[in-house]
Amino acid sequence: MLTSLKNIWRVEDLRKRILFTLFVLIIYRIGSFVPVPGVNKEVFDAVDSQGRELFGLLNTFSGGALFQFSIFALGIMPYITASIITQLLSMDVIPKLAEWAKQGEHGKKKLAQLTRYGTVVLGLIQAFGTSIGFNRLYGQEMVPNATFVDYIVIAIVLTAGTSFLMWLGEQITERGIGNGISIIIFAGIVATIPNVIRTTIESEFIQADQLFMNILKVVIVALVLLLTIVGVIYIQQAIRKIPVQYAKRVVGNKMYGGQNTHIPLKINAAGVIPVIFAVSLLQFPIIIASFWAGYGWANWVTTHLSYDKPLGMVLYVIMIIGFTFFYTFVQMNPQQMADNMKKNGGYIPGIRPGKATEKYLSRVLTRLTMTGALFLAVISVLPVFLGSLSGLPQVAQLAGTSMLIVIGVALDTTKQIESQLIKRHYKGFINK
Repeated sequence: MLTSLKNIWRVEDLRKRILFTLFVLIIYRIGSFVPVPGVNKEVFDAVDSQGRELFGLLNTFSGGALFQFSIFALGIMPYITASIITQLLSMDVIPKLAEWAKQGEHGKKKLAQLTRYGTVVLGLIQAFGTSIGFNRLYGQEMVPNATFVDYIVIAIVLTAGTSFLMWLGEQITERGIGNGISIIIFAGIVATIPNVIRTTIESEFIQADQLFMNILKVVIVALVLLLTIVGVIYIQQAIRKIPVQYAKRVVGNKMYGGQNTHIPLKINAAGVIPVIFAVSLLQFPIIIASFWAGYGWANWVTTHLSYDKPLGMVLYVIMIIGFTFFYTFVQMNPQQMADNMKKNGGYIPGIRPGKATEKYLSRVLTRLTMTGALFLAVISVLPVFLGSLSGLPQVAQLAGTSMLIVIGVALDTTKQIESQLIKRHYKGFINK
């Protein structure tokens, strides 16, 4: 490990990328404590347990910026929602967007620009609703004697904060290490861990009546979390190798092909993207409905669509499974893989090239994806049961979705560093 860390600092380009990523994350954390002008933050001290449970996941993803009501209070969620909408519309829903999706790098730039515009629009809507909603939720005035202009100013500041986060994420992706948006969410979740530890110590150890039982409970929860981490890493790293043989071809005086290789199909090829998408879509109607608290339809939405309620949990699981299949088959198209193998003289032993290969790959990929999707769903709803059984909702909040994101981003970033080291003939974290 120490040798690997030394190797990282020996590579100038890699060192610059890591330092740039850390610098951007420092900016992000500083911005999380910069309050929106004219806002009374004491309002958020009155947030009850139900409110914290309702907005707890979003507050975790924003690194605590939501309850601070800082300029980054909305986090990166509007960008994620805009990305979902853009990707869904580019799947032959709008012909022009589908055409852009097939144009390679040039088309991706156009879709990325459309996603940025969508982020600003969705950010404005969510920011305006948030600025009005929090005034109505807790009785106190977040902005004393607020006017329509005050709400507009707050909405513009929050939207600017989200746009700045989007830009920071793109800069990390381009000039740093890892996927920028995922790194920012990762940093927000990790930043809440010290507060969770402090809250757990205060509630279970300092003023505890049954100290031994509380210690035992915390130890059991820690062991469950440790086993969950091991399981997540195992599934994230697991692959199935599909053997491929290439026929020998003579072109001129040279012979090509004849080697044996394999196609690595991951059990969870989509990573944590389906979970992030599902959280974003499930939380969006709840947030909007919470701003009309007191109305029948709004109370029904906030009560039943939360992921810790039966209906919300079912929808949450369905969306995770659906997005896992969607994202996996977008990334790994069986038809395209079969065509490429056929063009290059490759075939799977015992399977005919062409349509039969496509069907075989689709069948294998469907089974693997279903396994990965069910695993993601189980891990994501784990906090509901862990929190109710242990009575530690603050610890359970870091389990499930948050844990998947943290581990997934950490593994992906490690792989990128590993590939950079291998290119330069250095040993990485995994190689021995």
